[in-house]
Amino acid sequence: MDCRGRFLDNIFIERLWRTLRYECVYLHAWETGSEAKAGVRKWMTFYNHKRPHSALGGKPPAVVCWQTSETTYPNQQVQRDA
Repeated sequence: MDCRGRFLDNIFIERLWRTLRYECVYLHAWETGSEAKAGVRKWMTFYNHKRPHSALGGKPPAVVCWQTSETTYPNQQVQRDA
């Protein structure tokens, strides 16, 4: 995503929602909203940090993002949430 509001941004978001529905939501029968929230949060963590993406050379998005930010801004500290 380039965050310029182009149609490509929408394509990526729609694909993410479709993947979330098919790989997470449709496979579980949560009883409460808090269970659903925890399940989606767990899947999003998996999607960003563990799941390999073919468009990224088999790497998860978080790995590629941190490599890009470290090479783009080598002298600046990147604030990471703990």
